[in-house]
Amino acid sequence: MENKMRKMSSNALWVIGTLLIACGGSFAAPGLSLPAATDDTDYYDNGAPDPAKVSLGAQLFFDKILSGNLNISCATCHHALTDTGDGLSLPIGEGGRGLGVTRDAGVAADAVDERVPRNAPPLFNLGSTEFTRLFHDGRVEVDASQPSGFGSPAGSMLSPGLDNVLAAQAMFPVTSGTEMAGQAGENPIADAADSGDLASVWSQLAGRLQIVDGYVAQFTDVYDDVSQAVDITYVHAANAIAAFEAFNWRADNSPFDRYLRGDHDSMSQSARRGMRVFYLGNKGNCASCHSGTFQTNHDFAAIALPQIGAGKGDGPSGHEDFGRERVTGDSVDRFKFRVPTLRNVALTAPYGHSGAFNTLEGMVRHHLDSVRSLGTYDRSQVVLPSRADLDALDFLVMDSPQLLAGIAAANELNPAELSEVEIQDLIEFLHALTDRSSVDLRNDVPRSLPSGDILAE
Repeated sequence: MENKMRKMSSNALWVIGTLLIACGGSFAAPGLSLPAATDDTDYYDNGAPDPAKVSLGAQLFFDKILSGNLNISCATCHHALTDTGDGLSLPIGEGGRGLGVTRDAGVAADAVDERVPRNAPPLFNLGSTEFTRLFHDGRVEVDASQPSGFGSPAGSMLSPGLDNVLAAQAMFPVTSGTEMAGQAGENPIADAADSGDLASVWSQLAGRLQIVDGYVAQFTDVYDDVSQAVDITYVHAANAIAAFEAFNWRADNSPFDRYLRGDHDSMSQSARRGMRVFYLGNKGNCASCHSGTFQTNHDFAAIALPQIGAGKGDGPSGHEDFGRERVTGDSVDRFKFRVPTLRNVALTAPYGHSGAFNTLEGMVRHHLDSVRSLGTYDRSQVVLPSRADLDALDFLVMDSPQLLAGIAAANELNPAELSEVEIQDLIEFLHALTDRSSVDLRNDVPRSLPSGDILAE
C-alpha cells in the first residue's frame, strides 16, 4: 500500500509539472541559464546623473547647432519618435530633409553625397556600465592604456575627461562629413573634419555653444570646472548628451525583466516557450551570442548579413564593409560586427549593420540558415529613400557572386531547425523584451532650445 501511494504521488507530481510547463508556468525555467535581474548598480557607479545635466544633454541632442551646416542634430538619426533610430536601412545624414521613413536625400546643392554606410543603431540601455564598446565595429571602446581612457579613431586627439564610453561615442558623429559636419568647402567645421583635424571640429562646436547665453548658464550650473563661457568644451557637451541617453533610454522593465524579478505571470505562455527556444543549446541557441543581462556577449560575429549601400571603401571594389577588421587590422575579423543588445528589439527595425531586414521575423529566419538567406535575399525589405545615383550603388555587392561568396565564407552561424510554432514562440519572447515605457517617448523631445531653433523634426 505504501509503495502504491508513493507511486500515485509521484505520478500526480509529474502530471502537475507537465501541465505547468505546457501552460508556461513557473516550472518553465529549470535547465535554463537566465541572466540576473537588473538594478541601479548595472547603470550607475556614483548614483543617477544630475537632472540638470540630463536636461542639458537632451537639448544638445536635439539641437542642430552641433552640425556644420546647422541642418541636422543627433536626434535626426536617433529620434525619440522613431525609437532612438530612424526607421531606415541606412541613414540620410547632413543635407537630407524630413524625419524617419519620410526623410529624403535633399535637393540641389544641399543634397547628400551618399547614404551613411551603416544602419543607425538604437540607443536603449547603452548607458549601462557593461557596455564598453560602441559602433557596429566597436571602434570606440574602453582602453585604459590611452590618455583619454578610450581607444578610438581620434587616437591621442581624444581629450580626457569623458564620463564613459557613451560620451566618447558622442564625440564622433559631429566629425563625419556624411553624418553631421558637411562636405569640405561648405563650412569651417566640415573643412576641419575633412582634413582630419578633429580637435578643431570640437573646438569650433564648443565656440558655438559659448555664445548662446541659455547654454552658458546651464553649463556653468552643471559643471564645477565651468565658471565662464570660455571654459565650455565639447567634452562637457558629450558628457551631457551621454547622461541624457543613459537616463532617459534605460529600458529594463520589460515582461522578461519582471519575470526575472519573480513575476512569472508577466510573460505569455508563448513567450515562455520562446524563452526556452532562445536559451536552450539544442534549439535556437540564441544565447550563445545573445547572452548576459542585455542579451549580448559584447563580442563580434560574422553571420552572412547582406551588404546594402555603397559600403565603407573596403576591398578591390571599394564597396565592401569589412566590419571589425577595420579596427583590428586582422583578416580573421572580416565581416564581423558587434552583437547587438536585444532589449526593445521589436521596436527598432530595420535590423543588421546594413539594415537589410525590415521585420523581426525576417531577421530571426535569417539566423536559421544565414548562408541560404544571403543567397536568396529579398531586396524589397530595404527601406531607403530613392535617388537614381544612390540606388545604383545599393546592391553592387549583392550583385557580385564573388563578393557575396566572401561574405558567405566568413559566416560563423550554424543552421538551426525550428518548427513554425517554435519560430513564432521565439518572436513572442523577443517582443517580451520590450519595456512598455519605451513605446511612447514623446516627452523626451524638448519643446524649445536655447539656440532659438524650435524643434521642427
